[in-house]
Amino acid sequence: MSARDRLADGLYGAGWATVKKLPEPAAVRLGRTVADVAWKQRGAGVRRLEGNYARVVPGASPERLAALSRAGMRSYLRYWMESFRLPAWSTERIKGGFAPRDLHHLTDGMDAGKGVILALPHLANWDLAGAWVTTKLGIPFTTVAERLKPETLYDRFVAYREGLGMEVLPHSGGTAFGTLARRLRDGGLVCLVADRDLSASGVEVDFFGETARMPAGPALLAQQTGALLLPVTLWYDDSPVMQGRVHPPVEVPESGTRAEKTSVMTQALADAFATGIADHPEDWHMLQRLWLKDLDPAKAPGARERGAR
Repeated sequence: MSARDRLADGLYGAGWATVKKLPEPAAVRLGRTVADVAWKQRGAGVRRLEGNYARVVPGASPERLAALSRAGMRSYLRYWMESFRLPAWSTERIKGGFAPRDLHHLTDGMDAGKGVILALPHLANWDLAGAWVTTKLGIPFTTVAERLKPETLYDRFVAYREGLGMEVLPHSGGTAFGTLARRLRDGGLVCLVADRDLSASGVEVDFFGETARMPAGPALLAQQTGALLLPVTLWYDDSPVMQGRVHPPVEVPESGTRAEKTSVMTQALADAFATGIADHPEDWHMLQRLWLKDLDPAKAPGARERGAR
């Protein structure tokens, strides 16, 4: 393991070991302080966050974008402070930490026994939403995690999420899709963060007026298994309780090839994500490049064709 990898693993380990022991007010203050320091340093992540917000809030002045990026970093650090502390939260704290609207789309789908796919963007705290589902609703689910470097850091994330009641599959390796499909055919629940393609083989969508690429997996799983596909958006307000909405189902088109159906369904997901992000841009933690114009030009051509294959 390189020195940089050891440092990353050590910092995350210290976070989980130390922050979860802090009183909540102290953890909130620490998160805000770290966020403000990072924002003032204007590193690559903060600058990218502002660039992404410029798409979400067209015509925003530099002052408006700076204010948004500061709020965005505070929201991002709130996510990390909560995530470090989640393993120490009581059952009642988790049950009271999330207030989703239109939950009937999920519960009705589970009662139908055909399986449900929840697709989320990087809004607010998706780990808290997952812990709420396993704790409040008593519904276990399966998800996928990006293989991080070093491997020990990936193992930490897997152990953390499994401790919250999730089954975690590695994104790479080629076996995740088959396992997800089996869980859905058995009437289970699958939750996927789906606003950024990690495979370079996703589907091109119109996202805030420009082309981005999002993963085809949720739409393909819905087509292959008959499971219900539900977009979910999350946000913070001024309370300690995270808010959320379960959107109406994304329907499988009646006609068209599999690639055409996947394109239509992924666009519908992107549209649902965009409504939540536009309403609460500061809670969208996208500190990476997303739109094809921002990516390496060598990675952009042929994305739709690769996604279709």
